[in-house]
Amino acid sequence: MTTGSDSVALLERALEQTSEVIAAIPADEGGLATPCPAWDVDALVRHLIHQDLRNFLISARGGTADWQAPAGDADEDWTTAFETRAGELLDVWRAADLDQMTDLPGRRQAPLGMRADQQIAELAMHSWDLAKATHQHVDLDPELAEYALAWSHQMLRPEFRGPGKAFGFEIPVPADAPSYDRLAGWFGRDPGWTSPDLVS
Repeated sequence: MTTGSDSVALLERALEQTSEVIAAIPADEGGLATPCPAWDVDALVRHLIHQDLRNFLISARGGTADWQAPAGDADEDWTTAFETRAGELLDVWRAADLDQMTDLPGRRQAPLGMRADQQIAELAMHSWDLAKATHQHVDLDPELAEYALAWSHQMLRPEFRGPGKAFGFEIPVPADAPSYDRLAGWFGRDPGWTSPDLVS
C-alpha cells in the first residue's frame, strides 16, 4: 500500500472520478436499476452524498461513523452537492495527522491515513456501479481499482459476505480480466451486469 499522503492523493482522484460519473447522469435516469440490487440510481447517489461523504468526514476526523443513519434526501443538484462535500472531506484529510493511531474493529489500531483506503475502495466501486447503471462508456481510472483490490483483499473477510451482510459472495473473475471487472467480482457484483431499463 502507499503512504498516507499518497492515499489522500488517490482519494482526490477517486472523488473526481465519482463526481464526473454523477455529472454525466441524465436527470431522468434516477429510477434506473444499478448492480446493487437494493438501490436504484437515485438511492445510490443519495448514499454517496448523504452517507458515504458524511461518514468519510467523521472518519477523517478520527471519529466513529454511524452507517445506520439514513441517507436523507438529495433533491439538490447532485454534482454540486457531491463536489461541495468532497471538497470539505479533502480539506480535512489534507490537514489531518495521518500517522495518528485510531481504533479498528476487534480492538486493533491503525494509522488514521488507512481510513482513506476504505474511502477509495468505496468510491471506485460505486463509480463503476453508476457508470454501468447509466450506460456510460467512460475510462475509469484502473489504478484506483487496483488499489481498491489490494486494500479489500486484506480487509473484506468471509464473515462480511452473504444474505443480510454488507457484501455479496465473490463472483469468480479471470485473473487477467480488466481491473474493474475483478473489483466488481470481488465485491459480489456481476462484471457482465447490464441495466434491464436501458437498451444498449
